[in-house]
Amino acid sequence: MDGLLSLSPTLSCRSVLPALSAPPTVYTLESCFLAVPKESTIRGFSGVSLLAIDEAAWVPEALYLSVRPMLAVSGGRLVVLSTPHGTRGFFYEAWRGSEAWERVEVPATSCPRISPAFLAEERRTMGEWFFQQEYCCTFSESEAQLFNRSDIDAAFREEIEPW
Repeated sequence: MDGLLSLSPTLSCRSVLPALSAPPTVYTLESCFLAVPKESTIRGFSGVSLLAIDEAAWVPEALYLSVRPMLAVSGGRLVVLSTPHGTRGFFYEAWRGSEAWERVEVPATSCPRISPAFLAEERRTMGEWFFQQEYCCTFSESEAQLFNRSDIDAAFREEIEPW
């Protein structure tokens, strides 16, 4: 179904697909959930009441910025979900920034459905760096980067005006 999913009692997935290539088509829906895999097929939607971005740490900033206008008229909610993926990108900046996001952190070690034995095996299998990001909600710097994030951030000063 080309990455598009519609959960609506009145409209099938296949009948939504033409709307992506022929924008003037209008449908009346009680509810519709769309999962669109790439930026070229997501542009043009409006009146969105809930925009959810899953695996947000992996989503390019250009895509994130291109979907935000979907909420302009509707006043809808934006929800981003992800495990960390390094110390870069809009998800990292939103998490560490001072903007009015509601931040919820649930490390796997706090989830009673995941056994300590499973987590120990995952830590052994994937190594500490991946384990900390995937299961402990830790934004880890790349093991291959030349400069660490704190040194890069320290190189910039707010009190100095650019020329």
